[in-house]
Amino acid sequence: MKTQKPAKQYGKEQLMSVLLAPHVSEKAARASESGNQFVFRVRSDATKPEIKAAIELMFEVKVQAVQVVNAEGKLKRFGQRVGYRSNMKKAYVRLAEGQTIELSGVQA
Repeated sequence: MKTQKPAKQYGKEQLMSVLLAPHVSEKAARASESGNQFVFRVRSDATKPEIKAAIELMFEVKVQAVQVVNAEGKLKRFGQRVGYRSNMKKAYVRLAEGQTIELSGVQA
């Protein structure tokens, strides 16, 4: 049987800077409709416990689980010039039953 470590205390300023923006895509919309999940872009050095604490602080909901994806930036060409999109970290946040987050004035 696993014993849980005590919850680490984070400062409010630190938690307020963890979430960068909601990530809007077709895949994120499907996850929101079917699984009570929401997708956010987060800082590249954010951890799962930090993300969970930030969501619970900012939206006043109970988070059930957090999955994190490191998306590598894509190679893009502009004529003969080669460039890269920047890397990003996304967090898939599953809320507890009955919980919801209101984004952009529309309740999901």
